[in-house]
Amino acid sequence: MRVPAPAAGDPLAWLIGLEGVPSGLTAARDGIDALLRDRGRKQTTPDQTAESLLRGAHASAVLEGSASTIDQVRGGEADEVAQAALRVSTGMLALVPVLGTSPLQAFARLHALAGKGVVAEDELGRPVSAEAAARLNGLAETLLSTTVPAMLVAALVHADLATVAPFASHNGIVARAAERLVLVARGVDPASVVVPEAGHLALRSAYESNLRGYAVGGQNGMHSWLLYAPQAYSAGTEASPLKG
Repeated sequence: MRVPAPAAGDPLAWLIGLEGVPSGLTAARDGIDALLRDRGRKQTTPDQTAESLLRGAHASAVLEGSASTIDQVRGGEADEVAQAALRVSTGMLALVPVLGTSPLQAFARLHALAGKGVVAEDELGRPVSAEAAARLNGLAETLLSTTVPAMLVAALVHADLATVAPFASHNGIVARAAERLVLVARGVDPASVVVPEAGHLALRSAYESNLRGYAVGGQNGMHSWLLYAPQAYSAGTEASPLKG
């Protein structure tokens, strides 16, 4: 699949010109398309989606510091961090239409799901500072205006939320859930059977290193993150329940 040209005036258009980014995105998208084509979109079952979400919740929780195994998550015996990730995964797909019209509301709801029973009610879904609110607003505006490839958008949403840490808790879980949400809402993986969270866990050292680079700011950090992200999506494709 060839990476389409963004619309004139797109705030993210310049990123498509970064060396290696278009080819990385194309390779990752081709892998996802091949997975869905080989199995047939109509043959994807709710159970496969549920399993993908559970695998994603476990991987995201481990990246957030959970020590629970996937069997403990599956059996309802997980620690608090894994329970938070599972709450987010369970409620995530209901936010697909919300993301397209009100990204801020979608982000707030993801945090409300993660932080339920853990942080104060008046902190759920609310940015921790004026600066965090401004960054969230900017991210939402970009989401509503950009036409660059969905995987690039998903990667940037993830990195922004993870590094800005706009909420009182569970920012990594929220960031990874938002990434998956973009992939679903923008048609890359409409049945949500790819497990990007597992891709990040499989590449944990590179994942954490590239997030640190992104946080420092500047084009080099962003470029490195955008070269890394398609690798994680390819690894997440291999972790899909459609693979067995």
